[in-house]
Amino acid sequence: MAPFDITAAGPIASALIFGLIGIGFGAVLEMGGFGDTRKLAAQFYLRDMTVLKVMFTGIIVAAILVAGATAFGLLDMNRVWINPTYLWPGIVGGLIMGVGFILGGFCPGTSVVAASTLKIDGMLFLAGVLGGVWLFGETVGSFELFFISSNMGRFTLAEWLGAPVGVVLLLAVLLVLVMFWAAELAERYFGEKKAWAEIPLRPTSLGKAGGAAALVLAALIVVMHGQPTPAQKFELLGEAVKKPVAERAIFVHPAEVVALRQDLNIRVAVLDLRDEHDFNLFHVGGSRHVDPAALTQPEVLKPLLAEPASTVTFLVANGEGPALAAWKALKASGVQNLYVVEGGVNRWLELYPVDACVAIPGQPAAADADRLAWHFAFATGSSLPSAWPELTASRAFRTPCAASASEESHHGGHGITWPEYQFARKVKLQVKAAVKGGCG
Repeated sequence: MAPFDITAAGPIASALIFGLIGIGFGAVLEMGGFGDTRKLAAQFYLRDMTVLKVMFTGIIVAAILVAGATAFGLLDMNRVWINPTYLWPGIVGGLIMGVGFILGGFCPGTSVVAASTLKIDGMLFLAGVLGGVWLFGETVGSFELFFISSNMGRFTLAEWLGAPVGVVLLLAVLLVLVMFWAAELAERYFGEKKAWAEIPLRPTSLGKAGGAAALVLAALIVVMHGQPTPAQKFELLGEAVKKPVAERAIFVHPAEVVALRQDLNIRVAVLDLRDEHDFNLFHVGGSRHVDPAALTQPEVLKPLLAEPASTVTFLVANGEGPALAAWKALKASGVQNLYVVEGGVNRWLELYPVDACVAIPGQPAAADADRLAWHFAFATGSSLPSAWPELTASRAFRTPCAASASEESHHGGHGITWPEYQFARKVKLQVKAAVKGGCG
C-alpha cells in the first residue's frame, strides 16, 4: 500500500529520484512562465491569473487523487506527513511571505527557477531568501514562545468542519471552480480591458467545462464511496503489521510492563478500555480510562499520534479480546509503540494479587472475554500495592485488612514481596520518520 518509501532504495538512488522530481517541477514552472517576475506579479493586479489557476489546479487534482486513493485502499494516509498547524505563527508568516512576493515578484521556489536561467532579479531574490533564512535561524530564540504557540498538531479541513472527507473535498472543488470562473472574468476586465457588457458569464471553452464536470464527478464518487473504517484499514495493511499479531509479539507480559515503568528513559502510558465500574474496582496505577468507541476520535487519537518516540502505550481490558480490537484500530490509524497487556487485568491480578479481604478469584474467564474474573468487596481504584508493583512503598497505599496492617512489611507496609517473574522482552521502540518537502 502507498505511500512507498523512496529512501529504501538507498541514499544515491533516492537522491537521484528526488533530484529528477525537482528538475521536472522546475522545468514545468519555467515552461509555465513562472520564472518571469512580471507574470507572477500580474496576479496581484488581477491581469493574469495563471499562477492562481495552475497552483489550485494542482492542489485540487492532488486532493482528489489522495482522497480517492485512500477511499479505495490504495494509500495509507496515516503514513503521509502533514505539517502541524501553528495557527498564529502561520498567519503572520503567510503575511510576511505575501508582502515579499508582491515586492519581489517571486516566491522562494520560483526564484530558484529564475536564478537557474540566470535572471539577475531571481538571483538577487534567492540571495535575499538565503539571508532571511540565516537571520531567522539567528533570531528565532528571541520569539520562540510565539513561534511554537497555538500548536494544533496534524489538523485538516475535515476536522475543522467536522464533516466527512468526501464532503469537504466536494466543497473544495466547487469553491475552486467558482474561483476559476471569477479569475477568468478578472483577466478579461483588468487584463484585456474589456467592458463588463462584452464579457460572457458562461464558460466559452468546452474543454474547461468538461474538466470542471470531471472534477465534480470524481469528488462525488469519493463522497458516495466514503473513507475506510479502522477495521478496513487494518485489513489493507501488509503482513509486517499482521504477522506480530499471529505470533503474539504484541502481547506483553505484565512483568515487562512493570519493568518498563521503572525505566526512567521510557514513558509508559496505559489505556484501560473497560467500563467505568470495573475500572473503579481496580486498575493499574496511572492508567487512563478510555471508551473504546472514542479511540479513533480526534480528541483521543491526536495526542496518541503526537507522543514522543520514547513513549510506549499499553492497552488493557479484563481479557485480551477488546484490547486486541482496539490495537488494530489504533495501529491502522498510525499509532506507534503500541502493545497489549497479556491476559489483561485478570492476568495482572493473578501475578500481583490483592488481599483476600478485598477480592477473591471467581470463575476463570476466557482470554478474549471482557469479564473481570475477580469478585471485589469494594472499589479500590489504584490504591493497593497490586496497582503499583514497581513501587516498594507509598503513603497512598491502603491497608484494608487488619492482618495486613499488623504484619511486618517488605513492600510499603503491606507484607508483600512480589516474585521475580521471567518473561521474554517484546517491546521495541519505533521512530516515525517524517520525509517531507514542498514549494516554499
